Amino acid sequence: IEAFADAVEIVPKTLAENAGLDPIDTLIELRDAHKDEKGKWMGLNVMNGKIEDMWKLNVLEPLRVGRQAILGATEAAGMILRIDDIIAAKKGESKGGEEGGKSGDEEE
Repeated sequence: IEAFADAVEIVPKTLAENAGLDPIDTLIELRDAHKDEKGKWMGLNVMNGKIEDMWKLNVLEPLRVGRQAILGATEAAGMILRIDDIIAAKKGESKGGEEGGKSGDEEE
């Protein structure tokens, strides 16, 4: 869950870095602004470097776009983890095979 949270925070972190701001201080301010219900629209205004109400500034993204991006990324991560498990399981099966055989690098 922590890795997922870090992935979601990469957007404001990158915005802060690209705006010449300290990304850690910006994330702390943003988290603080999001603590109450009024803060759900708070975001980084890169024009002045302040955390401001994005709704009032008319900086909006359709919910459907954001939701689909998160769903797609989550599905891709899950698929990669399943593939990794399959590869790890196959490696475990092959280790139980012949022992003591020569490798291709040994000279006769």
